[in-house]
Amino acid sequence: MAIESRKGPVARQRAHPDRQIWYATARSGAGTVLMAATRRGVCRVYLGDRASDLLRRLRTEFPRARVRRDPQRLGPWLRACLDGRVGEVPLDVRATGFQRKVWEALQLIPPGQRRTYGEVARGLGRPGAARAVARACAANPVALLIPCHRVVRSDGSPGGYRWGSERKRVLLEQEAAGSHRVPFWSRSALS
Repeated sequence: MAIESRKGPVARQRAHPDRQIWYATARSGAGTVLMAATRRGVCRVYLGDRASDLLRRLRTEFPRARVRRDPQRLGPWLRACLDGRVGEVPLDVRATGFQRKVWEALQLIPPGQRRTYGEVARGLGRPGAARAVARACAANPVALLIPCHRVVRSDGSPGGYRWGSERKRVLLEQEAAGSHRVPFWSRSALS
């Protein structure tokens, strides 16, 4: 899963007029999951309560893109994501150099294990950058594929999560129990 570093205003990258984005949703044990992708790979994975809210967020983030629902195209990637086979899913995400390093480090944390923000920072050779690691986690555009939920506070408590602290708690408990899958509520839940 390559993460591309790009310079320049993020808004300009997001508003590219010729971008086609396909999306699919699924209901899972972590709530509703919306996956969006370009021709190059997955660009967003959102978690929430309602697909309509997640779709609105996608359209707001990419206001000039052509957005189309296509569960046929994204079904295999979405299933792989929810089954914990994240290495099978190509990414199309942009990051600063530091974000890229953090996200690549997070992808190395095995399911069921946790790291603190400080441990991630020290692993990157930046021991004083725990808050910057937290900001990089908060900016992660592809929940589950870059497992920022595996990063916790120094006291071991889950801490915040862009998609809700309850979702983070559920994901951590599930992984601690030995499952790296995000269970579907039903296999027909893909839409």
